[in-house]
Amino acid sequence: MITNNFVRRKAALVQLGSSMKSFIDHEDWPGYEIGVEKEIFKAFHQSIELASVKNPWFTSQMIQNAIAVWAQQLSEENINQWLNKYNDLDKLSSKTALIICAGNLPLVGWHDFICCYLLGAKVLLKLSKSDDVLIPELIKILTLFDADVENSIQVLEEKPMNYDLVIATGSNNTNRYFDYYFGKYPHIFRKNRTSIAVIDDHTSTSDLENLANDVFSYFGLGCRSVTKLYIKKGFEIDKIFNAFYAHKEMMNHVKYMNNYDYNKSIYLLEEIPFLDNGFVMLKEDDQLHSPVSVLNYEYYEQLDELNEKLTIIDNEIQCRVGLNGLPFGSAQNPSLSDYADGIDTIQFLIDNLN
Repeated sequence: MITNNFVRRKAALVQLGSSMKSFIDHEDWPGYEIGVEKEIFKAFHQSIELASVKNPWFTSQMIQNAIAVWAQQLSEENINQWLNKYNDLDKLSSKTALIICAGNLPLVGWHDFICCYLLGAKVLLKLSKSDDVLIPELIKILTLFDADVENSIQVLEEKPMNYDLVIATGSNNTNRYFDYYFGKYPHIFRKNRTSIAVIDDHTSTSDLENLANDVFSYFGLGCRSVTKLYIKKGFEIDKIFNAFYAHKEMMNHVKYMNNYDYNKSIYLLEEIPFLDNGFVMLKEDDQLHSPVSVLNYEYYEQLDELNEKLTIIDNEIQCRVGLNGLPFGSAQNPSLSDYADGIDTIQFLIDNLN
């Protein structure tokens, strides 16, 4: 039997999703039909400006892209489709989940939050200083649709205390600290991952233009950002540069271009070969991860051999686009069931909250 508590929380998220869509569809408050009053509408737009000032990697466009993805996902249809395969979702838990958020992308910890919220857990949120504006603002709006949020969610300023399980996202290095401090609790610890693209003779210009979104969205800072290309031997690499040129506005971003200038100078000094179009460099390299403004690539001859190679390093890859993977251009639009590192957060909570 589904309880009123679970129905209320799900309905609140649907209302929030609708409001988020209105926030990005309208520059000016369109009226009460969006579910929030004018001051709240204005405050959210101000939070976007504040977040982009505090963290120059969070441009207003990048933030709006993130909000648009979440507005689309938080529909009743998408939430039902996501949760239909699970049982025991409606038990109000007395346990507390500590969520330690990364700050590399706008709203990167939001999925963990809504998983805990839907299952009725109390939540302690430890936000990154790089992304400490948007999530609290969304929680404030969620409170309008579910007053119990105020009593169950706490954004931490101090050291976390009194929790029962931990969900933490960070680098391979910070995972050592996660394990030391939180390893005795039921946990999900996420490490560095990145994404790849596989290009073959049938990859079209349109495909490559869509691939550019997988590469340049969020400046390549996310685990779903493509940082490595596997290119069929004989493919004309100039086609990639031509398709990427539509993103030449990257030249206008100071922090991005500082990385570009730095990496280019290193490669020139060390006489490392690379290809360059003025805002991104392609470097033949067998490493998955590449620095900001650089895209590693590697040629392959036989797809079967490549697939076998990728299977060995599967735990380092968040997603694969292109041949035998996601459609080009879709890497930055995950569904609710696309769990980071392939770990089912909902099932983890079901197993550990009751």
